[in-house]
Amino acid sequence: MNIAITNAKLFTLAADESDLHGTRNIFLSNGLIAGIDEPPQEFVADKVIDAAGKIVCPGFVDLAARLREPGAEHKAHLESELLAAAAGGVTSIVCPPDTDPVLDEPSLVDMLKRRASANKQAQVYPLGALTRNLGGKELCELVELTQAGCVGFSQANAPLFDTAVLRRSMQYAATFGYTVWLRAEDSHLAAGGVAHEGEMATRLGLGGIPVAAETLSISKIIILMRETGAKIHIERLSSGAGVALVRQAKAEGLPLTADVGVHHLHLSDRDIGYFDPQYRFTPPLRDPRDRDALSAGLLDGTIDAICSDHTPVDADEKLLPFAEATPGATGLELLLPLTLKWASQSGVSLTRALSLISAKPARLLGLQHGVLKANLPADITIFDPQAFWAVTAKTLRSQGHNSPYLGREMQGKVTHTIVAGRVIYAA
Repeated sequence: MNIAITNAKLFTLAADESDLHGTRNIFLSNGLIAGIDEPPQEFVADKVIDAAGKIVCPGFVDLAARLREPGAEHKAHLESELLAAAAGGVTSIVCPPDTDPVLDEPSLVDMLKRRASANKQAQVYPLGALTRNLGGKELCELVELTQAGCVGFSQANAPLFDTAVLRRSMQYAATFGYTVWLRAEDSHLAAGGVAHEGEMATRLGLGGIPVAAETLSISKIIILMRETGAKIHIERLSSGAGVALVRQAKAEGLPLTADVGVHHLHLSDRDIGYFDPQYRFTPPLRDPRDRDALSAGLLDGTIDAICSDHTPVDADEKLLPFAEATPGATGLELLLPLTLKWASQSGVSLTRALSLISAKPARLLGLQHGVLKANLPADITIFDPQAFWAVTAKTLRSQGHNSPYLGREMQGKVTHTIVAGRVIYAA
């Protein structure tokens, strides 16, 4: 199908092209961007999208979204979460391996990719399990998992107690140039904790997770990086001290990247209030100073990308007491408005903010997506920056309606999502 997008305020995010904020047109054909401003010869549009008053940008690339299949369909299913991604303008999704069964076999990865492809929605990029059944003992066959379509390897939230296994996995990954994705948390220090170790947790009588759980883990990872040369991506930084360690490692030239969950840019442990389980996250919401340090880390390039950390859960699992409730929040449909809100509060340009959820995560994955340029994949998001909408169970497409923003108004609404030249969502 040939599509013409007209009257657009276009953000290409291409490194070799300045973003022009005037009215422009973009032309799509055979899944690719066929031209910008001028159509190719003999181009005839099958569909015209008038983007007057809207912003056209590369489709969003989310580095952390749980799709809950296989094994947790009572929390969400692939169809619902891919619809949520489309409604949120997300065209590429990285999903962790902590499914049931765990993504530790090539056949399981192949099945997930086939199921996702059959839905003709966002493109799904699985992370393979680093160890068998995420047990932290026996390494998976990383080469076979890569051949099946994995873009990296992770323990998700499962602990890896044995440092020797971590070292061996980093040596193995470095041999083949693979990236190991790690959530930095010392499981012994975090044991029994459900909230940030600080004044709020003490006042509420909740088990605390100290910042040292993150910094000790990052320090160990950095030491092993120096020895093995492995490429590491730190998932969902949560503390200012953690940001400082990543900053030092990058200054040293180590191949380290990191992301932050979008909720952690706005919320802190003060928001827990009277044990509201909607504010229980992994990693936990920390002190307001940590929240501000995460923002500063994005501003100076220490943190490479913003992710949704999309974690849909069953409604009953959020009705339990705070310490027993399942952590996490739905995020695919909130990634754009919460990123726009952060940009507005931080004085960040729209171009830079959009790059943190498109061009930069795409580059981290080695994808051509994330920029709008002739002959590149036509993965595109169109949104109305002035549109307001309320976060409710009815407005969320995700099967998981768990969110600390329920009942609140958001600014910034996706109107069209295009993947490989196909319109997969139109408001």
